[in-house]
Amino acid sequence: MTAAPAPSAPGALVDGFGRTIRYLRVSVTDRCDLRCRYCMAEKMTFLPRAQVLTLDEIAIIAERFIARGVRKIRLTGGEPLVRRDVTDLVQRLGGHVGNGLDELTLTTNATRLADHADALFDAGVRRINVSLDSRDPERFRYITRHGDVAQVLGGIAAAQAAGLRVKINMVALKGLNEDEIPAMLDWCVAEGLDLTLIETMPLGTIDEDRADRFVPLSAVFERLAAHRELARDAGSTGGPARYWRVGDSKTRLGLISPLTNNFCDGCNRVRLTTEGRLFSCLGHDDHADLKTALRTGGIAGLDAAIDAAIAAKPQAHDFRIARGDAPAVSRHMSVTGG
Repeated sequence: MTAAPAPSAPGALVDGFGRTIRYLRVSVTDRCDLRCRYCMAEKMTFLPRAQVLTLDEIAIIAERFIARGVRKIRLTGGEPLVRRDVTDLVQRLGGHVGNGLDELTLTTNATRLADHADALFDAGVRRINVSLDSRDPERFRYITRHGDVAQVLGGIAAAQAAGLRVKINMVALKGLNEDEIPAMLDWCVAEGLDLTLIETMPLGTIDEDRADRFVPLSAVFERLAAHRELARDAGSTGGPARYWRVGDSKTRLGLISPLTNNFCDGCNRVRLTTEGRLFSCLGHDDHADLKTALRTGGIAGLDAAIDAAIAAKPQAHDFRIARGDAPAVSRHMSVTGG
């Protein structure tokens, strides 16, 4: 993939509430090789490949955001590593690290990480997130509907061997993995991993009622604070998590709590879907069609569409979970990107 020359960019991206956009999350595919119960329906309908942005188009859009002040890009999915030749995109964007971009990261389920870890490091990635909701083989298989946790753990080991810093993302699920959270934190400390706990979000229709699985992280944190010494850490990775240091270990504990502790005031993120839609808020359906803007209007059209999306960015989401409630938005998390 070769970068195309681009005209000078307009000013930085600032929304109507004074928040400067520094962080772009890019879904390179809506497809995934797992079917996690809180994320997807068992039988999913994925986008026809003809509707998906090419890797070159993703790179052009991402580079435009870099030119306009975005300092961090995260590649997500679906599962990003199921997309053919995705490492070509990683290499191209990795070339901007230290030259406009502070960090290029990736969120993965790690089922294919062992095959890609070295290439990710060589391309400039230094830190990844791995989605792992249980280390128990049977429980993991139930949550993901067919996954093999040994495959994931092997991917994590390969990532560490390649020099990648690994953070575990664990969705807290009542009656399913809630009892495993203290042990997951202990394991992360022993392995030198960070851990971020996430409240389940009301995105897309699934086969269960999310209210049955919702766990407020405020209650989880109280139990963890009694289990381990936790000290507030003011550091940030640019995302929505609040962090604590775990004793004298290298592990940081993060909490992402969109329902019990709204984090919208400092939101600096936008999300690009695999079909080229730019969502300025995870919890709203308003978006800009960057694919059409780029294909019909070139860079000028792309800039105009980006400007319109940032200007329309809402102040906050309105996530609520109660029995029988419809999801906040109809699209699944795998469509928008994590």
